[in-house]
Amino acid sequence: MKKENSISRRSFLKSSALASALGAVGTGSAASVILTSCGGEKTNAPKPLKEAGTYYIPELPDMAADGKELKAGIIGCGGRGSGATFNFLNAANGVTVVALGDTFQEKVDNLAKKLKDEKGIDIPADKRFVGLDAYKQVIDSGVDVVIIATPPVFRPVHFQYAVEKGKHAFLEKPICVDPVGYRTIMATAKQAAAKNLCVVTGTQRHHQRSYVESYKKIMEGLIGEITGGTVYWNQNMLWYRDRQPGWNDCEYMIKDWVNWKWLSGDHIVEQHVHNIDVFTWFSGLKPVKAVGFGSRQRRVTGDQYDNFSIDFTMENGIHLHSMSRQIDGCANNVSEFIQGTRGSWDSSTMEIKDLAGNVIWKYDSEAEKANFKQCDPYTLEHVNWINTIRAGKLIEQASETAISNMAAIMGRESAYSGEAITWETMTASALDYTPKDLNLGKMDMSGFTVPVPGKPQDKK
Repeated sequence: MKKENSISRRSFLKSSALASALGAVGTGSAASVILTSCGGEKTNAPKPLKEAGTYYIPELPDMAADGKELKAGIIGCGGRGSGATFNFLNAANGVTVVALGDTFQEKVDNLAKKLKDEKGIDIPADKRFVGLDAYKQVIDSGVDVVIIATPPVFRPVHFQYAVEKGKHAFLEKPICVDPVGYRTIMATAKQAAAKNLCVVTGTQRHHQRSYVESYKKIMEGLIGEITGGTVYWNQNMLWYRDRQPGWNDCEYMIKDWVNWKWLSGDHIVEQHVHNIDVFTWFSGLKPVKAVGFGSRQRRVTGDQYDNFSIDFTMENGIHLHSMSRQIDGCANNVSEFIQGTRGSWDSSTMEIKDLAGNVIWKYDSEAEKANFKQCDPYTLEHVNWINTIRAGKLIEQASETAISNMAAIMGRESAYSGEAITWETMTASALDYTPKDLNLGKMDMSGFTVPVPGKPQDKK
């Protein structure tokens, strides 16, 4: 009788169940369980992509450890700024908000009222700052840390001033919309590290336990060498604001910011950066070239596209396909898929499969809920930020996020122009989306047009 060296179906299923339990929340390697033969010897054990201890894994307790009081200033009091404010307050004891700043008075007052009603925090009138320079007044008001959640075009300058003044910073993503902003972020990130300032960005998947555990398994070699992937952010159209009587040009665009490419960077930068970031994070690679296309089909305000398809060539020659769309009534998908030589990972199910399609690891979200009270990654990123500040440990995420941010910019500019865009060309480009006549009044609106790729046909 032929000796059977492979794992039987029954023992494989038993091993898979055990592996799932082990891999649920920060435990040992599931791979060592799955890849053990009936005779007790490891067969075809995976080779780690990186050795444990050489890559960053955040500690993600329910709340930050107690420590010195931290006074925060909020720069940008809209939806995400308000959300980040309460994420910060819910992440630790001994933290508070003492200053607010926004372009518009009503945004500041609305957040002040919410803080008073829900947290009993009273922001006095002289700590409520309004206008395009409100960020300076917030940073100079005696705060320890700043939360920067303005429209993305402003974030590089706000970050630069915060670091100049010695403040720890949380930056919502994206952190820039053009190459000028990218270079500002990279230079400022170096200065922040030199000053031992803690910088965390709003790429919350880096603080989402299911993604962190998936990253660990891939670094342990469970899917083998990464050979490519596809990332998606396909959803219905986001919100928009119709222009109201009395709104001037700048006021209208800032209140409708998510639809204007100079303010948001377009949705491939503003939202799809999350998915691109997962691939650059997991692979450790940046793109060397982007070739893509996109168009505007359904958008009702602004000057940006509503769909993109980008082929990225990465540093080692593998390819990443990026797909993003914001159109009602279409197939939606917000996820990432990574292929390797031994198997694949799919974030939509948080599963790793071998090349035969068998599930060999799955994140156990029920175990996370049983073991932790706080499972919101938007709060956990603040838990980690506060912990690093209080422990005096350096964290600097801006330069890492800037890489995925630049990848998205490359894809956007390729789609806008129809040209192949290289990393070297784009990072050195003088492209600056900030309007030359930026003010809180009338602006030259003639430049805000929808891009058309390629060259026009010659008339016959």
